Amino acid sequence: MTKILPGVIAMAIVVVTSNILVQFLILDGLLTWGAFTYPLAFLVTDVMNRVYGASTARRVVLIGFVVGVVCSLIGSQIMIQGDGFEFPAVALRVAIGSATAFLVAQLIDVAIFQRLRGGTWWKAPLTSTLVGSTIDTALFFTIAFSATVSFGAAADGEVSWAWDAVPFLLSGPEAPLWVTLAVADWGVKIAIALIALIPFRIIIGRLQPAT
Repeated sequence: MTKILPGVIAMAIVVVTSNILVQFLILDGLLTWGAFTYPLAFLVTDVMNRVYGASTARRVVLIGFVVGVVCSLIGSQIMIQGDGFEFPAVALRVAIGSATAFLVAQLIDVAIFQRLRGGTWWKAPLTSTLVGSTIDTALFFTIAFSATVSFGAAADGEVSWAWDAVPFLLSGPEAPLWVTLAVADWGVKIAIALIALIPFRIIIGRLQPAT
């Protein structure tokens, strides 16, 4: 357990920080600050996979999943005032979507990394993160916000604002708001996947000689 403790701590920090920063909107609500920290979870998973193997990486992912669920449970008990009524900081659909997307995407990341780990150093982390990030975005926004998925009138009502038709990415043809949010979020994930290759290379260079 001691050898993976830094990975566990790093994953917990990423998850907790992202759950806090997701409450703060930027660019006219197109993104949240959490969009820039959450993708670092893939970096943590890939570093642990490269240094300690897939089994250890999965353990870190599962711990991150538990931390995320706890954050969602806490958020669901925090009520926010708005337009004369109260609503939870974390809606039921958002909590389910977040937990499902994180677990599935991270485990797929581990599996893809494992298959590519023998190739050029950047192929495994880049490919696994790109695929994992795409799956994460698709699962989260579909479960959390799509009108094609229903969790009942009460749960759906908490996210009905995401169904409003708005200009795609603020300037294109009209589309449901959640589609714009998903594409913007995915774009950030892809950009960070590329940038994260730099710290990945540096961290691996420092850790592997000692393993």
